[in-house]
Amino acid sequence: MAIFRPPLNPYTAGSHVFHNRQEAGQQLQALLTNYRSDPNAVVIGLPRGGVVVAYYVARGLHLSLDITCPRKIGAPFNPEVAIGAITETGQGFFNEQLIAQLAIAPSYIHQLVEKEKKVAQARLQLYRKNHKKIPLNGKIAIVIDDGIATGATMKAAIHSIRAEGAAKIVAAVPVASADAIEKLKHDADELVCVATPSFFAAISQFYGSFAQVENEEVVDLLQRANTQPVEEALLEGVWKVSSSLLVCSVGFSLLETIGDRCGNIA
Repeated sequence: MAIFRPPLNPYTAGSHVFHNRQEAGQQLQALLTNYRSDPNAVVIGLPRGGVVVAYYVARGLHLSLDITCPRKIGAPFNPEVAIGAITETGQGFFNEQLIAQLAIAPSYIHQLVEKEKKVAQARLQLYRKNHKKIPLNGKIAIVIDDGIATGATMKAAIHSIRAEGAAKIVAAVPVASADAIEKLKHDADELVCVATPSFFAAISQFYGSFAQVENEEVVDLLQRANTQPVEEALLEGVWKVSSSLLVCSVGFSLLETIGDRCGNIA
């Protein structure tokens, strides 16, 4: 059974909990500070909206960012009803009780799994481009989405990451239904959530702005998260130039010459 940290942000009917995904990520990372700069921890975002939230969490915690691509397996004649979910590896879960109730044929499930697996693999290739997958064996995986309604895609992501050998899985989201949280307690090692409203119709109702995230933004955020700009390195007090390491005082103006303020360490 997972450790669950109760939400700190009460929801009042008719109000938004978050202005946008950026604010949601910033609030979420404030609940995950015990993982800051942990060399064994990796942030995993669920495309597409979850990657935006994950980016700000990874940035705030000084952690690497990677992705996994869950795909929902919908019921015949009503694809919006999830009978399960898988990731690009084919790992996932299925609601056997619902499948039995709807008398869904195994052949239907097999065909849809193969189709969605190919879609997930294609999206993963698009998003990663030159970014290599981060090995998760023995790692702490902090899995993030922009919200959880039913828990199907998060559950699939957890099962897939568990199969990769992650030592600990933390499911972290800005907002989730109480029902989804209860279901995921048996899958994740730790659950972190900013808000769990009593009335939950859709994730978008808890955001002031819930614009669709395009593929290009996912690619950009993934690249930015794992490439530290020179300006950021300077502000942190470290700038690597070729084989020399220049250590600078953060308080000095960036406009001043490095030679005046930095010691060259061989």
